[in-house]
Amino acid sequence: MKRLDISTKRGPLLTGVLFSNENSRDADTVMIAITGIHGNFYSNPFYYNIGETLNNGGFDFIYAQTNDAFGEIRTVNMKTGGEELIGSWNERFSYADDDIGSYLDLAQELGYKNIILGGHSLGANKVIYYLSRHHESRISHFFLLSPANLDHMMSGVKKWDKDVIRHMVENGRGEERLPFPFMGWVDCIAYTAWDWAFSGLLDNASSDPDGDFSQCAQITPIRVPCSSAPTTISPGGIRQDSCGT
Repeated sequence: MKRLDISTKRGPLLTGVLFSNENSRDADTVMIAITGIHGNFYSNPFYYNIGETLNNGGFDFIYAQTNDAFGEIRTVNMKTGGEELIGSWNERFSYADDDIGSYLDLAQELGYKNIILGGHSLGANKVIYYLSRHHESRISHFFLLSPANLDHMMSGVKKWDKDVIRHMVENGRGEERLPFPFMGWVDCIAYTAWDWAFSGLLDNASSDPDGDFSQCAQITPIRVPCSSAPTTISPGGIRQDSCGT
């Protein structure tokens, strides 16, 4: 295992983990797994097994922690040189473009000929969002594991909570923390909660056949799209039998 420090275009340094056989670095294929909210290497030891299994099969593996991998984590902003606090508390969903693109840039720099892009939970929604906006020739395959159903997750958010979020954002207080944990468990600024509740940027996977699959429709077929139960992928979108969080 090797720690990766990934510089993003907006500045903050992300950290990931590379599983590779350093004694014989000859793998030409790498799988990049985009994590969900609070999905980090320390709280998900099962990724040891995934990394070691892929290495034994001749593949390298990158556990790609994004901006919301932790509630809060101190990092360095490569543009300013100063320390910065990032996490699920201040993530904007549009960061998915930068985060995923930075991991792909790294894989390309490392010389991999085949890049498999995967996402779990909210990470899967980020992959959908990214691929709907970028026709990536660098990616040979992609898979989505239990994308988050934002409609389902928002069903428990009270109208009063949404009214507070809207009021804060519309009155220039979007960078302030909410006076309550969003969804009952996310301590975050109003802008972050706004993205969850109102932006629709990652609201791209639904168990409802009449859900909005417009982002999925924008994905250009790569080679052979991979699916992982309980999720299946079709040209018209995603059909999901259970929601991930």
